[in-house]
Amino acid sequence: MQLLQIIISGIAQGCIYGLIALGFVLIYKATETVNFAQGELMMLGAFCGLGLMTMLDFPFWLAVLSAIAAMALFGIALERVVVRPILGQPAFSIVMLTIGIGYVARGLITMIPTIGTETHTLPVPYKDQAWKLGELVLNVEQLVVIAATAMLSALLYLMFRYSKLGIAMQAASQNQLAAYYMGIPVKRLNGLVWGLAAAVAAVAGLLLAPITFVHANMGFIGLKAFPAAVVGGFGSLPGAIVGGLVIGLVEALSGFYLPEGFKDIAAYVVVLVMLVVRPNGLFGEKLRKKV
Repeated sequence: MQLLQIIISGIAQGCIYGLIALGFVLIYKATETVNFAQGELMMLGAFCGLGLMTMLDFPFWLAVLSAIAAMALFGIALERVVVRPILGQPAFSIVMLTIGIGYVARGLITMIPTIGTETHTLPVPYKDQAWKLGELVLNVEQLVVIAATAMLSALLYLMFRYSKLGIAMQAASQNQLAAYYMGIPVKRLNGLVWGLAAAVAAVAGLLLAPITFVHANMGFIGLKAFPAAVVGGFGSLPGAIVGGLVIGLVEALSGFYLPEGFKDIAAYVVVLVMLVVRPNGLFGEKLRKKV
């Protein structure tokens, strides 16, 4: 029973990693840009939900939907105003830009009096609830994370598989120039991809907040989600979720069975092993270039 509870806890944490990794993969597939501010977008989504619930007295579900929509619009605006003008520059410049966006986001939050400098509890209706199945005790917060991740993954699959928007995004991710010549509005799609990545990050933040609280530094969890994207394959959306689950389970099991300190490095050990054994990740495609 103890092992089963550790596995469930690891799966729940892995789902959070997977959702953040989804943002990494979405933006990378669309623009070949690695967004190192994805964790901070998650943090902003959590603070947005917190503000709507505590300051504006929004009901829980309305606050969640409003926070996701607000972050989607923020992601679109961020791509249009900050990211788009620098596209085409060396990759290092874009990487430094996204790192800078993360620092600016954290700095702006910490500048808000009594909010950015403290740790907050997100008032969700299922806080501290548990279900008992015989000797097994299931944390409702973790079950909500797993269920919401499964639902969101299914919605994304349906969108990319059957909707015109999803198919257009896939075409643009394969070859932007060919998609442009076929009449697909590539620039607009890039903005929508950033909006979708920000919305997914907001979902991750709202799911994580009841477990680890809301604070300005919660975005650092993105450093664990990056290995999840690498393990799953940086060009694969299903791989992001699977990679997150792998990292979450490895962390949970190493934290219980191995000496103290191994949990903090477990994710990066898995990445090193994966890069040696399968450099393209579990679901990554092999790319060849002719010189």
